[in-house]
Amino acid sequence: MPELPEVETIRQGLISGDSEIPSLLQQRIASVDLFWPRTVVSPDPQRFVRELSDREILDLSRRGKFLLIDLDRSSLIFHLRMSGDLSMQPAAAPVQPHDRLQINFISGWNLVFNDTRKFGRAWLTDNPEKLLVNLGPEPLDTGLTPDKFYAMLHSRSRQIKPLLMDQRFLAGLGNIYTDEALFSGGIHPLRRSDTLTQPEAERLLVAIREVLQQGILAKGASIDWVYRGGDFQNHFQVYKRTGSPCPRCGTPIQRIMVGQRSTHFCPVCQPQGGSHV
Repeated sequence: MPELPEVETIRQGLISGDSEIPSLLQQRIASVDLFWPRTVVSPDPQRFVRELSDREILDLSRRGKFLLIDLDRSSLIFHLRMSGDLSMQPAAAPVQPHDRLQINFISGWNLVFNDTRKFGRAWLTDNPEKLLVNLGPEPLDTGLTPDKFYAMLHSRSRQIKPLLMDQRFLAGLGNIYTDEALFSGGIHPLRRSDTLTQPEAERLLVAIREVLQQGILAKGASIDWVYRGGDFQNHFQVYKRTGSPCPRCGTPIQRIMVGQRSTHFCPVCQPQGGSHV
């Protein structure tokens, strides 16, 4: 599933465009082709298509793993789920087998939502805050201070990995970046959140931010069936490196299941009983 860095990479690419591809911003919608109606959660598909006509795109932002397209009236929200991707394509480009939604602009360009697994979803709403109200804070937001993060951890008593992946606790982390951040912070994935000391919590917050920023700089990770041109997969320390030597101590990386998710860690650098780093 695309995580914060992958979603942010898509956002930045759509905004900036390049010498051959225009920016998404200030594009005016001529029509919409909906190839997979289940992509649309609300309103109903017919109304969704009708109400998008003649709208202008004003801005594109991100909240956790959601992309928010601000229109001159209302907001169009996407969640990419397992395999979704958004890209600008020329109107002459043929429809691809996994294209689910195509927004056609008067400029002769299209915004195409391609989704192999069909899990991605879209909403057209006048109240985006209602849809996003249950999301936790952004991990890169400077308003999330070490003291606040420590208090958040101690307000729960859960295994740290599932907690970090809970979008109601912190918005944007998934399996990849949680494994990488826990390794960088020296925290065992099974540690209870309320057992972390203040220095451990601060170290973990720094690690989360560093890993996410590294992922954004690398334009995300290109894995599984979705390729976005990023290369963060070449810099994984523990994720999907089962049996490989730890880059710090040489101990073989272990894999366990935590909350039904494959989890990768170093048993020496991330001791279950406490801090090692």
